[in-house]
Amino acid sequence: MEPLLRCGTLPIKDSCTTFCTNCLQLYSRCIYSRRSIMSQAQPASIDFEKIRNESDGSIKGLLGSAFNEVVANNPYFAAGGGLMLLGTGLALARQGIVKSSGFIYRQLLVDLEIPSKDKSYLWFLEWMSQYKQRSSRHLSVETNYVQHDNGAVSTRFSLVPGPGKHLIKYKNAYMLVNRERSGRLLDMTNGTPFETVTLTTLYSDRHLFSDLLAEAKQMALKAQEGKTVLYTSWGPEWRPFGNPRRKRMLGSVILDEGISELILKDVKDFLQSGEWYHKRGIPYRRGYLLYGPPGSGKTSYIQALAGELDYNICILNLSENNLTDDRLNHLMNHIPKRSILLLEDIDAAFNKREQAGEYQSGVTFSGLLNALDGVASAEESITFMTTNHPERLDPALLRPGRIDFKVMVNNATESQVRRMFLRFYETETELCETFISKFKELGLLGKVSTAQLQGLFVFNKKSPQGALDMVETLKNPQTTF
Repeated sequence: MEPLLRCGTLPIKDSCTTFCTNCLQLYSRCIYSRRSIMSQAQPASIDFEKIRNESDGSIKGLLGSAFNEVVANNPYFAAGGGLMLLGTGLALARQGIVKSSGFIYRQLLVDLEIPSKDKSYLWFLEWMSQYKQRSSRHLSVETNYVQHDNGAVSTRFSLVPGPGKHLIKYKNAYMLVNRERSGRLLDMTNGTPFETVTLTTLYSDRHLFSDLLAEAKQMALKAQEGKTVLYTSWGPEWRPFGNPRRKRMLGSVILDEGISELILKDVKDFLQSGEWYHKRGIPYRRGYLLYGPPGSGKTSYIQALAGELDYNICILNLSENNLTDDRLNHLMNHIPKRSILLLEDIDAAFNKREQAGEYQSGVTFSGLLNALDGVASAEESITFMTTNHPERLDPALLRPGRIDFKVMVNNATESQVRRMFLRFYETETELCETFISKFKELGLLGKVSTAQLQGLFVFNKKSPQGALDMVETLKNPQTTF
């Protein structure tokens, strides 16, 4: 081997092997000429004569030939081109992997999204709080109050999955539960962030979504068995208000002879006459007005009637702030199934407010009339209205189609007093007649509400004689027990 030399001084021999001191590259059998060795150590020169010979003489041809010459003889262009091709190949490979994984995901997995505005959202969370086969490390607490049959109220803490990912096993299939909470969007009706629960499982197990939701719904309905759900308006939708109430027995609300039976018969007849209404082109809806003095049992009877029919109650306050005609129409067209719409104190809804600082409802009287029986009014609806002052109601509201059945619910009559006394004191028949006689002597018939009478009996629930002794206190309407 010959000593190290610099580029340009390497001898041209067939069998020499040496190193260049500039690039320290081993050259074997002298396959590179002096010019090629020097080109490894310094930028290549451009052969303008070759460019002129290869071009067609035009500027475009000269530029093309010059570019080809530079690219062909410059090692930096060759290295850059190689890196560019390598980067392009890697980017295409990554894109292919992403698309392939997405395709595989779509073929093997399936998602189910449950937004918080959907009814099944609360059903699913309640179901999850009681489901045992789950893996959750982040929990949220929901506090509920449970009323027992004896009247006692206890507190129940439900631990539901918090925001994040959770794994459950349902019918031998694994599901990924992802609960997400929006950081920007808020539910303006209650100020809470919008949430979404996404369930992911194998595509072959997608039928389990329906089974799971049906099970969650059944659990929710079971919790409402024997109870009446009260709904109130929250923005554009109806939401349960508090816990479901135990059904009130129809016999616990004592109206005058025949009134309760008359209303019940009419409502049942309406519910069984849907086909009759449709065949004759009559809108399938019915409106009722219960009017009478305060405390006569109007609202209590509606609650008991709902329990008798196994219906729920939607309470709508027409004096509510921000309630508009459009929202009223929307709410009345989206009443939950098997529900009675209750409009209390309908006479006070459109009274002019004169005191400063009090708001007025955004609902107009014409808007209410259109919602009751206009073109866009709801079908298959039962509406009950109550008022203490029927004389204040506009005749346009009282016409058939808006109010079809009007019933006066008055103060306690002799029949009501007798039935209420015997309901509280079942065996005291003789004392009952004495109580009624004294009640008449004091001139209280038709002047005392059933609410006042019930208050007297509740105060003396274990002493019928005490109720008899205190009957005179009913002469003062302001008396409280």
